Amino acid sequence: MLYKPHTPMGLGDAVLGQITSALVFVFGYIIPAVHNVVSWETDLSPIVPEWGRGRQTDQQEQDARFAAPRLIGLAPDLKPSVKPTSSTNTFTMTDTAGVKLNAATIAEPFSLAVRQYIEQDMGGVGPKLVGLLAHGDPAAKKYAEWTGKACARDGIRYELREVPKDELLEALEKANHDPEVHGILVYYPCFGAFPSFYGGTMDDFLRDSISIKKDVEGLCQFYRGNLYRNIRYVDDEKTQKCVLPCTPLAIVKILEHIGIYDKTKPTGDHLAGVNITVINRSDIVGRPLAAILANDGADVYSADIDSLYLFRRGKLIPSEETQETACKKSRVIITGVPVKSYKLPLEWVSENTVIINVASFKNVDEAELLKIKGVQYVPLVGKVTVAMLERNLLRLYENFHWKPKKVWQ
Repeated sequence: MLYKPHTPMGLGDAVLGQITSALVFVFGYIIPAVHNVVSWETDLSPIVPEWGRGRQTDQQEQDARFAAPRLIGLAPDLKPSVKPTSSTNTFTMTDTAGVKLNAATIAEPFSLAVRQYIEQDMGGVGPKLVGLLAHGDPAAKKYAEWTGKACARDGIRYELREVPKDELLEALEKANHDPEVHGILVYYPCFGAFPSFYGGTMDDFLRDSISIKKDVEGLCQFYRGNLYRNIRYVDDEKTQKCVLPCTPLAIVKILEHIGIYDKTKPTGDHLAGVNITVINRSDIVGRPLAAILANDGADVYSADIDSLYLFRRGKLIPSEETQETACKKSRVIITGVPVKSYKLPLEWVSENTVIINVASFKNVDEAELLKIKGVQYVPLVGKVTVAMLERNLLRLYENFHWKPKKVWQ
């Protein structure tokens, strides 16, 4: 029987048993979440946290989403000056063996665009990003180190502030109100499943406490709600675009690079007719990613340990498919299972499928996968995620901190 990771609903859940609880504790709470946990062998690769643990939010309470007056050289879509691919769908079938794609190649045009903008239009002094670290997890510290190196390379000012847990909220509020700080990055998990007085978990509360002017991850309630409601702009003229979560946005850019997106079609239909399976439904990666892809026209099968749903624009539909049948009919399969032993069954993979791994563990047998004709495999996405983090910071800077503001043509 195929092993599936458990949905962590609490470390003391007696029904799940001691073994499952231990796995949940290690992979769901001890290891930092989202793009804050990385594989250091060859790349910065985000682990998908808290398998399937969805946070319930009232979408009706969300207000209009923010975005930015555009950046020179990147406006209005913050596009790199060197485009990874053409704007049309270039994905073609092939009879050749599978190929592995390097995330660094995809990330570099975006990083280059950030560097050029800061050098040419900001006098070499970029916006300031503050990272808040409230635990001693070595992987999170390593990620913070690599984030700092990337920012230094590209001209962004980065400051890591290590604080005790009981002082984290105070440090967050201080950064919120500091006019010299343009973006805030919290290294999760900070409190794991510890509940908040205000509802949800303390980590949820921290995400929602970050100012919308400084939320580089786009994970606060303001941005989450508008993502799911497919609100892409704040202004009626549709000139100010929105911040999206870094890792889901990185996946979008990878799919654009490969040619899955068809930019000849109207906005909202770039993925029309494309089936995609996402094996993860976390609030950080899987769920928002499924919504973004569905809002771009795809049929997205969202797989969790015990359920499979079909995401279509504005709809979440129980599916009669199985994970196997969903994968077999998908042009793209995105794996994000935070368990070392999990491997995607290769009999589920059709020829000419795109496979993207967002977990820090390899969710597929790479050598065998690349024997399948036409497969395109992206084993690590961390460098693209970091590029999107920088991109989001510049968007925030121009939207809320740039003076005088300009309307870029």
